[in-house]
Amino acid sequence: MYVKLNGEMVYLWRAVDHEGEVLESYVTRTRDKAAALTFMKKALKRHGTPEAITTDGLRSYRAAMNELGNADKQEVGRWANNRVENSHHPFRRRERAMLRFRQMKTLQKFASVHANIHNHFSLERHLTDRQTYRERRSAALAEWQVLASYALLLPPKGLTGPRGFARCTRGVIDSPERDADAPRCSGRASLAAA
Repeated sequence: MYVKLNGEMVYLWRAVDHEGEVLESYVTRTRDKAAALTFMKKALKRHGTPEAITTDGLRSYRAAMNELGNADKQEVGRWANNRVENSHHPFRRRERAMLRFRQMKTLQKFASVHANIHNHFSLERHLTDRQTYRERRSAALAEWQVLASYALLLPPKGLTGPRGFARCTRGVIDSPERDADAPRCSGRASLAAA
């Protein structure tokens, strides 16, 4: 998939599993064998070797897969990669809402984070009954609140105050010499579910 970055086209490579969850994202300026090889190595290292790899007709995939030794697993078909193409829609909606990107680093970070969050909250409501959906949604929100509360307690990089104290959303995080069992933030943080 291509993304415009300050008027220049860059390419967002995405690996999607059989359920439609985005496994890996990678941004490059080119769409050649080297980029395909880097992306595939990254995806295969993190997620292992799949039974089959469905791609579009780009020759870079074939060349990279020949080098990796799994060219026999490639499947190319007219509608075979619809799952990947459909996974672009939530990303495009979010991209428009953010008014596009200006830096490649920002695009890479956003693509990785967006995929993880979308996988976490996209529960495919049409496949489950109401009670199961609510239970899964509640579990996802509870987990999100725990993760976000940890993020609120960590000081932002480079934003420390006098005497080594770092600002928290409400209160002050103690200096590094504090007791290890003491709470990290002297204020209280709470999250509201949207």
